[in-house]
Parts: sequence; C-alpha cells; structure tokens
Amino acid sequence: MPTITTRDGTEIFYKDWGPKDAQALVFHHGWPLSADDWDAQMLFFLGEGFRVIAHDRRGHGRSSQTATGNEMDTYAADVIELAAALDLRGAVHIGHSTGGGEVARTVARAESGRVAKAVLIGAVPPVMVKSDKNPSGLPIEVFDGFRASLAANRAQFYYDVPAGPFYGFNRPGAQVSQGVIDNWWRQGMMGGAKAQYDCIKAFSETDFTEDLKAIAVPVLVMHGTDDQIVPIADSALLAHPLLRQGTLKTYEGLPHGMCTTHADIINRDLLAFIRA
Repeated sequence: MPTITTRDGTEIFYKDWGPKDAQALVFHHGWPLSADDWDAQMLFFLGEGFRVIAHDRRGHGRSSQTATGNEMDTYAADVIELAAALDLRGAVHIGHSTGGGEVARTVARAESGRVAKAVLIGAVPPVMVKSDKNPSGLPIEVFDGFRASLAANRAQFYYDVPAGPFYGFNRPGAQVSQGVIDNWWRQGMMGGAKAQYDCIKAFSETDFTEDLKAIAVPVLVMHGTDDQIVPIADSALLAHPLLRQGTLKTYEGLPHGMCTTHADIINRDLLAFIRA
C-alpha cells in the first residue's frame, strides 16, 4: 500500500490516481472514516482528467493506529508532509466535516504555491463546542456523549450514527441504504479506538477562526440546511464571513453526508468551482 512515514514515525496511507501532471485534488475525510468515503468524488474527478489524492488520517483507516498526535496541528502537519512528498503544486484541498477543519489548518499553514483553492463541506470550522466566546455552539455534553458511546460499544455506535442523523436516514420518507450504513461502519471499525476517541476533542474544541482569516486563496463553503451533525448556523454561516475570498453555497434539506447521498449535485458544483 502507498504510504509516507512522518517525522514521528507514523505511516499515512494514501491513494493517488490519475496523471501526475494534472491538477491535484486532495480529499480530507470526516470522523471516524477513511479515504474510502470519497469514492464518489474520486471516481468522478478522475474521469474529468484530474489527479485525485485521498489519505487516511493518522489513527484512521489503513494509517498507523496512533496513541499520540491525534489533534489538528499534527493532522495538518501530516498533510503538509504528504504534499511535500508528492510535490503538489496548485492543488485544491477539499474537506468534509472534521476534514474541513484539517483543510482550514493545512491551507493556512501551507507553503506558497502549494494550494490554489479550498473547499469546506459540512465542515466544523470555526468551532463547534459551546463556550463564552461561542454561545451558539453545541454543549460539551454532546461530545461527552460521543466519547461515552464510543468507549462503551464502538461497534453499535458506528451503526447508530449512519443509520440516523449522518445521512438523514432518520427523516420521514428518507431512502435508506443499508450498503451506505454498512460502509460507514466498515470504515469506522478499521481505525483505532484511541485515535478516534481523541479526534472527538480535535473536531469539537479546536478553534479555526484565525486559520480561516489567514487563508488567502478562494474557498467554497458548502453546507446542507438539514445537517444534524454540524448544524449550519454554528458552522458555515459563521465561517464564511471570516474568509477573505469565500463563497457560500447552501443546500436546502440536504444532510451532513450529502457527498454520498447527493454526489451528483455536489460533484457538479465542485467541478464548477475548481474550473472557474
């Protein structure tokens, strides 16, 4: 399997498909998933002539099941090492959910010329958890519940999330796909429990405000109005004004996992932004 070894000895698995001289699209997955969550986008954009790259975050998927470094600074550092190893120039970084936070921190710290554009989809920035500075955020008890459920019965928890709010399968009239649920579970169970447990703090408590302000390249913010995992009012609607060159696109009634449930819509709009 293609991997790079980071400075601290962690092996990061990645996929790298398409012509090496084509523009690179780098996909950053959500918690607790893997590069496989981008299948619908990777295949589509490969067919459009792009070079498509997706990695398994440390502790997730086929990467090392790390006990340490499971926080945003290290996640971003890992991606920066990967971009250097593959000598990526003018890449577009696309992140979903937790991956959106990873994109924000990575792009804000990237070498000049490495990144051309960025996309945040159902993304966690600027910050999820409620605090005095973020009174509209989600209470810490929500994330404590995630940790308790993971520790008590990770296997069951990883069925409950995709079968319910992640894809909006808990909504009346939803077209439920057991295959999508099973694939979410498969990806989650591939990763390490310790790393995924730590990542809950990373995606919920990291403040990306200064990262968003520092990003100089164009950024597309895409968010479903029925996102039950990362509510739009606490994320995209607050993140967009912080960007220097931000474009906000909302999707009426679409869920958190809209890259899977509505891949045709998301792929079309991604392509338009990338080619603009």
